[in-house]
Amino acid sequence: MTAPRLLLAAVEPSADALGASLIRALKTLIPEIELTGCGGPLMAAEGFESRFDTSAFSVMGFTDVARVLPEAWRRSRELAAICEKEKIDIAVFVDGWSFSRLGAKRIRKRSPGTKIVKFGAPQVWASRPQRTEFVRDHFDLVLTLLPFEPPYFEEVGTKAVFVGNPNFEAVSQVPRSGPSFRARHDIGPSPLLAVLPGSRKGEVTRLLIPFADAVTVAAEEIPGLKVVIPAAPAVEEIVKASADQWPVKPIIISADDRFDAFEAADVAIAASGTVTTELALCNTPMVVGYKVDALTAYWAKKVLVTEYVSILNVFAKEAIIPERLQDDCTPEQLGADIVRLFRDEEARRLQLSAFRRLLPELVGQGDSASRAAVEILRLTNTEDPVDLDSSAEGQ
Repeated sequence: MTAPRLLLAAVEPSADALGASLIRALKTLIPEIELTGCGGPLMAAEGFESRFDTSAFSVMGFTDVARVLPEAWRRSRELAAICEKEKIDIAVFVDGWSFSRLGAKRIRKRSPGTKIVKFGAPQVWASRPQRTEFVRDHFDLVLTLLPFEPPYFEEVGTKAVFVGNPNFEAVSQVPRSGPSFRARHDIGPSPLLAVLPGSRKGEVTRLLIPFADAVTVAAEEIPGLKVVIPAAPAVEEIVKASADQWPVKPIIISADDRFDAFEAADVAIAASGTVTTELALCNTPMVVGYKVDALTAYWAKKVLVTEYVSILNVFAKEAIIPERLQDDCTPEQLGADIVRLFRDEEARRLQLSAFRRLLPELVGQGDSASRAAVEILRLTNTEDPVDLDSSAEGQ
């Protein structure tokens, strides 16, 4: 029996990690499966050959997205041509809504026989809920990372399944040791702050200055403060150049060592994103800071329908984690939040108890990548090459 041919498209760092987990799960179910498309270094490590470099698409905000649109149009047309010429059975767009939207629209028109899957739903609960109608018209299946998302899509007639987030599962599975991290870096019992300015060049450039100044404010109140920055490969040089100017010289580590650092840290200051849930899974109290350019901020005010940006706050419907956005993302405010989390045991306790209460339901249980793979393979029109029902029940 001919193995199904799948196209995977992941153009952002978080999507690359999801894509790598999905590749492993697909190959476990069908070792001879044929995969093509685009992805990053983590997918490449699984033996996936990307048709083009995706680094240009690691952007955030209206202005940055607009800048890469011509390249996105060109590459989305390229993926549609691949689907048509190579008779792709299923195209899976991982995270990255803007690129997914362009690609799905072109594939639907040029290769109508190809089933299209969205792995990682657009956050319609946060903004532009009308996107559910586009999803209904261009995607055959939505695999959501969060448990409260499927109803938004089912309401308009789209099949949506909550599978969980492989990236979050990885946090609990990766061996980590805070004491070992402290010993390796000669930190000892000193107070340790983790600084997470993001993984995209635009956001890191905007956040490093207020984060650095917040560290300065905090260091004046917290004697002996140590700082660690896990730097994503795409922004490592930017981080190092900035850190040279900090009055408190940070320890800069690779992103691969971040979970040891999270467990070692007493407090964290982080950009909004996946990392906030990773920190919560490591029981690290935090404050979230975020800034975008003026045009994106104006646009966001028009389209946002949620009060919060951090997933845990959205899920809890309350400000468990302090969020300091745009004009509130100041060194003085962020510094005060950091100091409070170091000194106020009640503030720390409230965050940590909320993490324990919310995370099991938010993250889900079991092998989410395998559940995603099973749901994707159900779309093949041929007889199942593996017993998918048994595979799903075993996860």
